Parts: sequence; C-alpha cells; structure tokens
Amino acid sequence: MPKDALLKVANTVHRTLISLSGGKVGWVAGNMPVLKLTTTGRKSGEQRQVMLTTPHQDGDTIVIVASKGGDSKHPAWYLNLVEDPNVRVEMNDLPDEARTARVATDAEHAELWPRIVADYSNYGDYQAKTDRTIPLIFLEPND
Repeated sequence: MPKDALLKVANTVHRTLISLSGGKVGWVAGNMPVLKLTTTGRKSGEQRQVMLTTPHQDGDTIVIVASKGGDSKHPAWYLNLVEDPNVRVEMNDLPDEARTARVATDAEHAELWPRIVADYSNYGDYQAKTDRTIPLIFLEPND
C-alpha cells in the first residue's frame, strides 16, 4: 500500500477510535497530545481532517510538525494550510475552534526545533531522512 494511502487509513482508524470511545481513547500518542486539524483542500475546496500530534504548546498556541515521517514531500494538510491558514482544531480538552495557522520563521524554527528533537527524537530521525527542512506550524487562537 502506498505511503499516502496508509496514512489516510491510519487517520480514519484514529478518528473512528476517538468517536467509538466517546472521546475517552485516542487523544495521546507517543506521549504527545493529539489534535484533529481541519483544513480546506487547496484543490477541492472541501474540508479535510487529519489527526496529528503536538510536541509543543506555548500558552494558547499549539505547535505541529509537518514531518510526514521524513518523506521528501510536504504533507497535503501542510500545503492546504499554507494556501488557506484558516483552520479548525479539536483536542481532548479543547472544543473544536477556529485558529490561524502560521509557519514558523527561520529564527523561530532554529530556536524551537532543538527543543522538540530533544523531547521527541523521532522528529530528528525524520529530518535525517529528507533534504527538506521540516516545517513547524503555530496554530494560534483567533482574537
């Protein structure tokens, strides 16, 4: 099964697990909080949902990583939010809410990336697999 198809299946299973458990299971993975990110498809215009881990939160701002397991291409959800930064985020302790996605600047990335890799070495492994710089994205509350 191609990698993209496998990721879609895993995301569907994850969303189903949360739904069937009434939200009691599935909000933590790899010792990280899990969130449901909804973006607008850049080609279809349709709402797209993906389950992601968040290795870092700073106050009300949530950070996600566009690693795609170290793939050479950015994940579709990342391309979607670059095109339209208006997203929705749902977490176990956070109801579905509108947020604005912002890609970290080079300086922000340089400061935060080592801290994320120190806490979750898998991200360093993913970066070693690819020539692209893995983006960090800030999901900021709308005022």
